Amino acid sequence: MCAWCPLVPITTTWFLVLYSVSPPQVNFIICQAVGLAAAFWFRRSLSPQRVSPALRHAVATLLGVSFVIFCFGWYASHTFILTLSCYIILCKASVHNVHWYSMLVAVGYLTACQISRVFIFSYGILSTDFSGPLMMITQKITTIAFQVHDGMCRKQEELTPEQRRLAVVTRPSLLEYLSYNLNFMSILVGPCSNYKDYIEFIEGRHVQSKLKRLREGSPEQNGWDALSEPSPVQAVCQKLLVCVGCMFWFFAITKSFPVTYTVDPEFLSQASFLRKLVYSLISLQAARPKFYFAWTLADAIHNAAGYGISGVDEKGQVSWDLISNIRIWEIETATSYKAFIDNWNIQTGVWLKNVCYDRVPYYRTPLTFVLSALWHGVYPGYYFTFLTGIPVTLAARAMRRNFRQYFLGSPTVKFAYDVVTWLATHLAICYTVAPFTLLAMEPTLEYYRSMYFYVHIISILAIIVLPSRPRSTKPEKHAQHSNNNVKGD
Repeated sequence: MCAWCPLVPITTTWFLVLYSVSPPQVNFIICQAVGLAAAFWFRRSLSPQRVSPALRHAVATLLGVSFVIFCFGWYASHTFILTLSCYIILCKASVHNVHWYSMLVAVGYLTACQISRVFIFSYGILSTDFSGPLMMITQKITTIAFQVHDGMCRKQEELTPEQRRLAVVTRPSLLEYLSYNLNFMSILVGPCSNYKDYIEFIEGRHVQSKLKRLREGSPEQNGWDALSEPSPVQAVCQKLLVCVGCMFWFFAITKSFPVTYTVDPEFLSQASFLRKLVYSLISLQAARPKFYFAWTLADAIHNAAGYGISGVDEKGQVSWDLISNIRIWEIETATSYKAFIDNWNIQTGVWLKNVCYDRVPYYRTPLTFVLSALWHGVYPGYYFTFLTGIPVTLAARAMRRNFRQYFLGSPTVKFAYDVVTWLATHLAICYTVAPFTLLAMEPTLEYYRSMYFYVHIISILAIIVLPSRPRSTKPEKHAQHSNNNVKGD
């Protein structure tokens, strides 16, 4: 542990000295570096075998509260107001309606804060960007409210197997609720995890519940229950190396290709369409490593504390990806729009599926889309991205359905098809998410006009011209996961 823990602080120092990072980013990196060291200490010195669950809850909460105050000052009060308000709702409201009340209050408060940041504090005041913790807390508040509703109100036969597993049969105590929402591992950037998984981790039952499985077709245990807790060091080190790679990529490539240059007046007036297309592709692909860095580091912090085991993989090795938020290789090699989305911000997709898509009887996709939009914020660019994503998704589905079967005859043809679809997918993704980075309406319209709305036009034509017919080929291998992640980012 000691040999690896200094890696992030050293990286942080290099990060700050050489590249003059903005103060909010400095605070974030400092807290995550301290959080990583605290996670190792939490696992070793405050293990469930040494201390009570109450102490683990208390320490995790106090550290999380300290982090959010350090990063956001008095703006951190919003996270405490929302958390305590929704705990009162959880305790006082009827279990028949507690999930809807919690959803209304959490999403409403988050939206009000986001509106104030955009229209009162203006776009550029980063010190007021306390929406990140609020977004994570909103996911957790609604997650536990729906799981309490499942466990205390609904009949077992009405629940899906996953809902039955995660149902909460008693309301949590205040300390448990605060710990789940405000713990230091996830307070700044998440990701959201299930309440029962978190409680099992705090109480020392996490490893056994994930690894004590029956062999397939055999009544014998797989033996993991007889072993000591697996060490997370290898998993943490691998993820820290990914973080270092993302950081170098960010400073070597991302800072050389700022997304805002796509709407620079001189660039727009002088660059050809092909140059604009290439620059857009490079700049928006280069913008992703900052998300890779933040989410992978958050995953490493959870793992360092001993949290994040999902089971055993096909090789018999422990998998530390229970709350992983991204699959970088799958994102960068995606050959379809859906494959990209399914591997991006994974836990938000799971949340949207659990609290919306699986719950509403009608208009599942539009309502899930609306919730995703509200959760992300009120910047106009977000809504351009979400609205553009609808025809792009439908067009990609239609084109894949009508053409893919003709390119599976030989490995060479299939490879050529994959190359073309990879390029088309990433061009479409860059076009769709450009407003997400530009934020405001004026630069978004400038960008789309400079690109002649080409993806919009191609998508609408594909939807109109291509026939809507069932696939004649066998379902894709990934089709079985088609509903695993439903989200709008």
